[in-house]
Amino acid sequence: MLGELWSFQGRYRTLHLTWFAFFLTFVVWFNLAPLATTVREDMGLELGQIRTIAICNVALTVPARVIIGMLLDKFGPRLTYSAILVFAAIPCLMFATAQSFGQLVVARLLLSIVGAGFVIGIRMVAEWFPPKEIGLAEGIYGGWGNFGSAFSALTLVIVAGWLSFAGGAQIGDVVLNWRGAIALTGIIAAIYGVFYFLSVRDTPPGKTYQRPHKTAGLEVTSMRDFWGLMGMNVPFAGILAVLAWRLKTVGFLTEATYPMALLAIVIWYGMQSWGVLRTNWQLVTGKKAYNKEDRYEFKQVAILELTYIVNFGSELAVVSMLPSFFETTFDLPKALAGTLAASYAFMNLAARPGGGLLSDRMGSRKNTMAFLTIGLGVGYLLMSLIEPGTFTGTAGILLALVLTMFCSFFVQAGEGSTFAMVPLVKRRVTGQVAGLVGAYGNVGAVAYLTVFALLPGWMGGGADPSPAVIAASNSTFFQVLGIAGLVVGFFCMFFLREPKGSFAELHEGELATIS
Repeated sequence: MLGELWSFQGRYRTLHLTWFAFFLTFVVWFNLAPLATTVREDMGLELGQIRTIAICNVALTVPARVIIGMLLDKFGPRLTYSAILVFAAIPCLMFATAQSFGQLVVARLLLSIVGAGFVIGIRMVAEWFPPKEIGLAEGIYGGWGNFGSAFSALTLVIVAGWLSFAGGAQIGDVVLNWRGAIALTGIIAAIYGVFYFLSVRDTPPGKTYQRPHKTAGLEVTSMRDFWGLMGMNVPFAGILAVLAWRLKTVGFLTEATYPMALLAIVIWYGMQSWGVLRTNWQLVTGKKAYNKEDRYEFKQVAILELTYIVNFGSELAVVSMLPSFFETTFDLPKALAGTLAASYAFMNLAARPGGGLLSDRMGSRKNTMAFLTIGLGVGYLLMSLIEPGTFTGTAGILLALVLTMFCSFFVQAGEGSTFAMVPLVKRRVTGQVAGLVGAYGNVGAVAYLTVFALLPGWMGGGADPSPAVIAASNSTFFQVLGIAGLVVGFFCMFFLREPKGSFAELHEGELATIS
């Protein structure tokens, strides 16, 4: 496969077009971060307000990934990906033309839906690549597409400066047209959405796109799995409640609107549960029993959800705090600290495909998943040793950087390994499984970031934390990530099962060779 990767023909053409679609959704999703300071100064926002907008950027991604997984299985990845790329232009233009804090919030809430685009390509790639090669293919899709976040950070300030001929906000001696830069990302995504629709197919020639019997909720094949699914859906509502609480603490939700937000979350969970019940009604009432060949274990999905919490969830959390961590730990300039922190995200280009390749080549996807998750846990525990005064001078900084990149490899290779297994659980519900697993990554990110935000207060007794308390809380945060990784690695080792046909030439239900 590696030799044919650059042929840009057949399935490789579909792979390249699809990872670039994911890349653009991440450029759009992360287009605020590099321009946040400029937006704040130009709009006269308070610190709490710009942080509220940042929270809104992820607020609807959790339910969106679940819902888009359902739409994907029903309508196919070609239409679904094209639609979300075209949709991206709407909130980008809304944000770019906003004149008030409320308008910024609404636009960012809608933009958080675009962050769910990742799920779509998982099934598209799975339709075009056989099980024996799916790890590397999904790793390339995820790793190269995920680089869109780093691309935003590296280029949007330059683009905003280039567009300043049309006016903009002056920050120091530099004029930045942040409105034009953000609008441009949405317009490019929409144009590519049309191009993508005209350029790809859902399946290779001669293949039939398998759809689930119903898409209101995930189809399971036993009553035990039904109750497991209902239980694993509870954290989605819980993490949305945490987000609502955080919006209340920064003043966006008031004492009057906060209960309304909680009620909306309860209603959403009720609708989600009703959808699962509708889909599995015949199973619940005993009118339908699945034969052995058609069954799958929801336990597989649940463990993959946990692995994505500890790898992708931790990645999102660590990327958010790592620049300030390097800055305060080593007393570095902001620019240098940001450059060092970027090494963590840059590993995605090689590590995520590498994790998929290991999953393809090591002969056991289950053992690969366990190995990488345990390595992730060890990596974070090693990072917890990086404290002020522990590593000093240039040599100390370089050692800290090596530990960071070591940990980053296991984190992102674990992500690749996770989605090397997702398409092999049950083919006709791959979109919904990918949606649930992907949503759990965001659940993990919000949970970890909440812990990170609260740790200094807990450890400092509620007082304004001193530098020593902040350093101790950073160390504890990495320990939390490490212990979670070791626990989930244990689950992978002893409870995860090797998917049927992990290294087969054909997917479940296929009769012809992929051309």
